[in-house]
Amino acid sequence: MKSLKWFFSFLKKYRGRLFLGLLMTTGIVALCIVNPYISGVIVDDVVLAENYGLLPRLLVIMLAMTLLKAVLSFLYQMVFESVSQAVLYDVRDKVYRKLLQEDFAFYNRKRTGDLMSRQTGDMEAIRHFVAYTIYAVYQYVLMFIFALLMIFTVNTRLALLMLLVLPFTALTTWRQAKVVKPAFKRNRECFSSLNALVQENISGNRVVKAFAKEDYEIEKFNKENDKFRDAQVAASGIWMKYLPVFEILSYALTIILMLYGGHMVIQGEMTLGNFVTVNGYLWMLSAPLQMAGWRVNDVQNFIASVEKIYSTYSEEPKVQTPRTGGVHKKILGNVEFRNVTYNPEGEDIVTDVSFKVKAGQTIGIIGSTGSGKSTLMNLLCRFYDASSGEVLIDGVDVRKRDLYNLRDNIGMAMQDVFLFSDTIEGNIAYGRPNSSFEEVKKAAIMADANHFIKNMPDGYDTIVGERGVGLSGGQKQRISLARALLKDPSILILDDTTSAVDMETENYIQRQLKNIQAEKECTVFIIAYRISSIKDADWILVLDHGRIIEQGTHDSLVAQGGYYASTFRSQYGEIPYDLIREKEALKKEAGSGNEGNQSDLIREKEVLQKGEK
Repeated sequence: MKSLKWFFSFLKKYRGRLFLGLLMTTGIVALCIVNPYISGVIVDDVVLAENYGLLPRLLVIMLAMTLLKAVLSFLYQMVFESVSQAVLYDVRDKVYRKLLQEDFAFYNRKRTGDLMSRQTGDMEAIRHFVAYTIYAVYQYVLMFIFALLMIFTVNTRLALLMLLVLPFTALTTWRQAKVVKPAFKRNRECFSSLNALVQENISGNRVVKAFAKEDYEIEKFNKENDKFRDAQVAASGIWMKYLPVFEILSYALTIILMLYGGHMVIQGEMTLGNFVTVNGYLWMLSAPLQMAGWRVNDVQNFIASVEKIYSTYSEEPKVQTPRTGGVHKKILGNVEFRNVTYNPEGEDIVTDVSFKVKAGQTIGIIGSTGSGKSTLMNLLCRFYDASSGEVLIDGVDVRKRDLYNLRDNIGMAMQDVFLFSDTIEGNIAYGRPNSSFEEVKKAAIMADANHFIKNMPDGYDTIVGERGVGLSGGQKQRISLARALLKDPSILILDDTTSAVDMETENYIQRQLKNIQAEKECTVFIIAYRISSIKDADWILVLDHGRIIEQGTHDSLVAQGGYYASTFRSQYGEIPYDLIREKEALKKEAGSGNEGNQSDLIREKEVLQKGEK
């Protein structure tokens, strides 16, 4: 099995310690046969033969064996526990690194709770297997073999009679393993589903409360909880069916010894000391039989968990860095889409899109919901690969560039703002962790975030709640923008970044972006629904159903009287266009700061009142 072969590749690194642990386990089992043998000697050679001078030496040997076993037991358990933690660390690290390499398509198919269960519950099954099951199975097998061999040295007929139990034990073990594996697989699936539901509801608890759907979610949880319970009960039912069989087989050994062994002692075919010795070995035979069912459960639970982990790990991302080595160099910012089409699973999302952008230009992209605006930028960042056509940056197809080098040169403020449970400074500096505080503050000022950050209890050291809980939509957008600006990218993508801020803040941010472009020739893509966000762009693309239906400057698009002009009129009303231009000119005259904007507002009102008259 590929999954088991993959797992045991991690154990190779620690085979030396594993061998040492198994060697100590062998020593412990070997020591276990000493005391029963001495017990028989005490009965025959000390008690019956009345040779009491031999007793002190035999008791010292038994005590020494017991102490040595205790020391070895402590050591070998420490060895296996240390190996289990090391293997768990390696496997978890390997799987987590692979998760970070997966593309957007992978996460579109997977639930967060399922992936979390791979890193928690399934990993714990692996740790338990390495820390306990490996040596337990090995120890029980050795105990059974050693005890049986010692009984053969005492009395062959009695040993052969006890050996008759072995085929029944093997058959029961095989049958249990066969039926318990699907049960454990079902168990792990139900656990993952329950984990996913809980994670989803905890993350979305505000939506649940907003719609007063607590009872509905509790009902959903109860259904998943019932499924998990039923899976657990079904699995328990399997080993409840087979464990009594193992108990009966272990008791059968005692019955054989008591009846047949006692008969042999009475008939003088075996000494009482030999009977005591065999009775001492009996637990070494019965314990493996009693625990066989539990060890089968442990092994099958481990196999089910490894298969679940490996099935996730083995999924290869479709978007990868070229195997021959991608292009590594600073991006200038020239972008070209050449007949680009993206239609995953036959769904036309982007169709035959072509346009060129020179470094330092600002490109506005507008269109209705689902028109493919964000998808264009996802193709540019290579979150997805185009189905046909080419996306070129500085004349090089993005599929030929090193993936990390490509994205390191692009700053992106995403539509769905995600903030980490960290300080505000840590969130802004996420793209450049080594940035100084002055650089972080400068980026916050450019994003118009500095003033509200300063008013927070701990300023830039304020801890942001999970996903930015506690901040308004506009505040989260501005922190996201500051994070993108601090990266100092060659290409900056703003995906509906100012939708939650007021017009004055938006105007301030636009002026800051122009200053950045003037200094560094940064290519900027602005995706927006508001005309005010893109009207000053060098070139504007209008998308509808994945196609570019209009393109040009703001003035030329308004003059065309198409979709863009219609959107412009719906947002600005019937105010004459020349008055709107005058209003915009007054804004530019007001200065670049965000403080002192009262004069801007007064002058805007005068312009609008003039237009209404």
